Amino acid sequence: MQRRDAALKAMRDHQISQRRACALVGVDPKTVRRERPPDSPDIRKAMNEIASSRRRFGYRRIGILLQRKGMIMNAKKLYRIYREEGLSVRRRRGRKRARGSRTPMPTALRPNQRWSMDFVSDTFGASRKFRILAVNDDCCRKNLCLIADTSLSGARVARELDALVRVYGKPESIVSDNEQSSPVPPF
Repeated sequence: MQRRDAALKAMRDHQISQRRACALVGVDPKTVRRERPPDSPDIRKAMNEIASSRRRFGYRRIGILLQRKGMIMNAKKLYRIYREEGLSVRRRRGRKRARGSRTPMPTALRPNQRWSMDFVSDTFGASRKFRILAVNDDCCRKNLCLIADTSLSGARVARELDALVRVYGKPESIVSDNEQSSPVPPF
């Protein structure tokens, strides 16, 4: 504290630079930094006016509007002033949407009330992938079918479900990937 005061006194009384005064006294210049008045008060004022009317504008867009007013500056300085003024805009996140209803899914009490279908994938050795379509009856936990192929298109899944309906009858609903049940459309 005493050395800092001595460096400030030397700068004030003898009109020497901060670097020289710190070297003479033996103090780190970071502890003796001069208080500088805020630079570019007119730019700060114009920036605040723009930011108050256009809340979602970032520093680049505000810089363009300042250039249109004839206030041209370096992008780094613009960003520094923008941060010092506390005008930073928080990034928007995607809106979280509720998926399905929040009511718990009722348990299936009889066969063919609800089927669950899911896709499982694995690989043959090094590179060949294959997928398996698994369809289960939720009431009796019976596996209705397992279809394995390297590619299962939507048309193929529909064909397999049609074949299951012919064998076991039409279910009241089909659940896929833990989503809420939806009624089966008429075939």
